[in-house]
Amino acid sequence: MSDSVIETVLEVPSLAGTPPVLALGAYLKATACVIQEGVAYISKTLGDLGDPEVIAAYDDTVARLLAETGAMPVLAAHDLHPDFHSTLIAPDWAAETLPVQHHHAHMAAVAAENGHRGPLLGLALDGFGLGPDNESWGGELLRVEGDSFVRLGHLKRLLQPGGDVAAREPWRMGAAALHGMGRGGDIPTLFRDQKHAALMPQLLERGFNCPPTSSCGRLFDAACGLLQVRPVAAFEGQAPMELEALVRTPRVLDNGWRIDAEGVLDCGPLLNVLPGMDPTAGAELFHGTLAAALVDWVRQAVARGGPSVVGLSGGCFFNRVLTGAVSAGLQDAGFRVLRHARVSAGDPGLSLGQAWIAAHHLRTRAG
Repeated sequence: MSDSVIETVLEVPSLAGTPPVLALGAYLKATACVIQEGVAYISKTLGDLGDPEVIAAYDDTVARLLAETGAMPVLAAHDLHPDFHSTLIAPDWAAETLPVQHHHAHMAAVAAENGHRGPLLGLALDGFGLGPDNESWGGELLRVEGDSFVRLGHLKRLLQPGGDVAAREPWRMGAAALHGMGRGGDIPTLFRDQKHAALMPQLLERGFNCPPTSSCGRLFDAACGLLQVRPVAAFEGQAPMELEALVRTPRVLDNGWRIDAEGVLDCGPLLNVLPGMDPTAGAELFHGTLAAALVDWVRQAVARGGPSVVGLSGGCFFNRVLTGAVSAGLQDAGFRVLRHARVSAGDPGLSLGQAWIAAHHLRTRAG
């Protein structure tokens, strides 16, 4: 029906017989999802849950989704973040609630969409998701199986000067990259046109309002800042989109990354060569080298006993250049690659992943 709140219906036959579950999605681009009788029903995308009008529409959508499906969920899954509207209302919809980590949900979504059973490695690359240690995650290598996951590695953390402001001012992440490479003295010169550039080395040194993040989105912003591609953006993601548009032929920088014994992927050698480069040449070098680094990261994890099925999810995989290069590299290495086709790689897909995890949680508990 044209006035239905359901946008996507997806069969998940491996979950047939599991009691009905509800998932309440993300904070940004929120959706809700019901899984019952081996079918997932995903709502239309509502918007961001910081807007009162969106919240009202979201609450109505959840109620209508349950009415349309006839579901009486025994469990409501929600994001790990304690203050999201979707977290706060979860007890209103089911007697039991389940917090689900953001990037675990991304990987569960791609597994559910592809009908994958069993373990998989996941590259979860996006802007932000709260980790179980209250840190900012966003560049994660996970091993996922059902309702459990293990963090095998993450991108090397960068400071995020000004917190969320840095997502709209990529020059700040460029400054953080210089600081992390011991080149803080270059910040006032490279970013001389920015109002706070002269103070930034001291702020970074003190760590004042500079929360660390492993976000791949912020790594892209750092590259944009260093290459002077949209140093100040109108919206989050604008600069990385412009960076991607410059690429014609990705290139790989020899020794452009490092992976330590803890599984931390450090792209510092790549970032170190970007200041002063032609933006097009830099964009091609950044995309090609990051893709090669991600493939190497997975290869090393598989060599240590990880599964050879790899899921790609998170908003950074809207970048076609990165996605194509990573997919091709993984397939050339002999791995099976799971990607999104019907469900968003971004936050609208999270409710499916949360519901998939909730259903597996019930199965695990039932033995």
